[in-house]
Amino acid sequence: MAYFFSEPSHTFSEYLLVPGYSSSDCIPANVSLKTPVVKFRKGEDCPLTMNVPMVSAVMQAVSGEQMGIGLAKEGGIAFIFVSQPVEEQAEMVRRVKNYKAGFVTSDSNLRVEDTLADVLALKERSGHSTMAVTDDGTGTGRLLGLVASRDYRVSRMDPSTPVKDFMTPFDKLICAPEGVTLKEANDILWDRKLNALPVVSKDGRLVSFVFRKDYDSHKGNPLELLDSQKRYVVGAGINTRDYEERVPALVDAGVDVLVIDSSEGYSEWQARTLRWIRERYGDAVKVGAGNVVDGEGFRFLADAGADFVKIGIGGGSICITRETKGIGRGQATAVIDVAAERDRYFEETGVYVPICADGGIVQDYHITLALAMGADFCMLGRYFSRFDESPTSKILIGGSYMKEYWGEGSARARNWQRYDLGGAAKLSFEEGVDSYVPYAGALSDGMSTTLAKIRSTMCNCGALTIPELREKAKLTLVSSVSIVEGGAHDVLLKDSAGAVGRN
Repeated sequence: MAYFFSEPSHTFSEYLLVPGYSSSDCIPANVSLKTPVVKFRKGEDCPLTMNVPMVSAVMQAVSGEQMGIGLAKEGGIAFIFVSQPVEEQAEMVRRVKNYKAGFVTSDSNLRVEDTLADVLALKERSGHSTMAVTDDGTGTGRLLGLVASRDYRVSRMDPSTPVKDFMTPFDKLICAPEGVTLKEANDILWDRKLNALPVVSKDGRLVSFVFRKDYDSHKGNPLELLDSQKRYVVGAGINTRDYEERVPALVDAGVDVLVIDSSEGYSEWQARTLRWIRERYGDAVKVGAGNVVDGEGFRFLADAGADFVKIGIGGGSICITRETKGIGRGQATAVIDVAAERDRYFEETGVYVPICADGGIVQDYHITLALAMGADFCMLGRYFSRFDESPTSKILIGGSYMKEYWGEGSARARNWQRYDLGGAAKLSFEEGVDSYVPYAGALSDGMSTTLAKIRSTMCNCGALTIPELREKAKLTLVSSVSIVEGGAHDVLLKDSAGAVGRN
């Protein structure tokens, strides 16, 4: 006979936090949202942590290179989507790692015979205003000069003007020798009032650039997540089909953490993938697994070698797995169940395996609820898809700007590998939809508001850290009437009243 759970499963919207005692120290400025990303042993430091408990979903409509850069600036991690050729995904990772390495390899380069029209086209394509002029037009050629926006005026110059006529020639450049330290390079930038400092080898070949904006960016983004070489931290998705080719390419590109992107993680396919990675890389390559919705699934993946485990089936806003297959579980109940098993596993083995709540986040406060219920961090798709940094188009619909957002199981994405059960290499039916979400502007602005809400709520609970929140939180189920009571009710909102008057 089938096993029946004794209690119904619940969503985040069915819970509220009950305030606890707040001391005078409980102010948002004192709250730390630092959280572990990968497993570690009791008494040891976690080898990879985040400064905020938010990662972006492994989705075409969410996590491209711009999201990788933008989210790392805010202290989180983007997982570059896997449903693309291996080389293209690896190149996305590589561009994120090179974007802010302190020493940046030049990817906007010209030859002396190129023209102003070529400069403008390259600027439009790359977004970079400082370009190296080298003998072979590559980022490692002999440096002949630089072109910056101050070197030309589009309104007064012929587009056919050759670069050699308006570039700043090499003999007038201030350069640093190969081997200079980042601190020394930054000192030169400030002392000489430069925006860009070329680093050249003894034979005059361009090695890299150091940019003033990177120094300013760091000062303006105190939570930014950097690796030991001062590069942005970035993740990437893999699947259970082509991992033997994809994992080495991503590791070579410099990826910091991987995750197996699958709709259901309690499978031999994930165990095989984890085993292959451990046999070839040991614990050097960090890889999460999932998704699961109960303690049994968590323990299976933890024993198989997962560095973190993702929770959630069917809870995403564009996911229709529950509707099409009848598989899943309410996200709040799933997180509570898996968190309890995670804690038991830690007590038994001394190994802490972080858990990630993936899906079911509708309101900002749902993130705080997930953390209070035991999640170490949350993966979000719809939330991040709304911002400028997502790779989708912004479209004007009915007078409002929207952004496109589609699921990996939709006909548009056709990411059959995510739903692979060992059968034919195709998407037999859809498990996701194609949709729009309201445009929300810049990522930094949106996250600033969300994180302010999380910190404020934690203070209401008397907690200054995520582990303290988990320990002190008091949660209550709410009735359907309580949910209605929680919003504006029994009033006529002014916007609505204005609309009525105009009609």
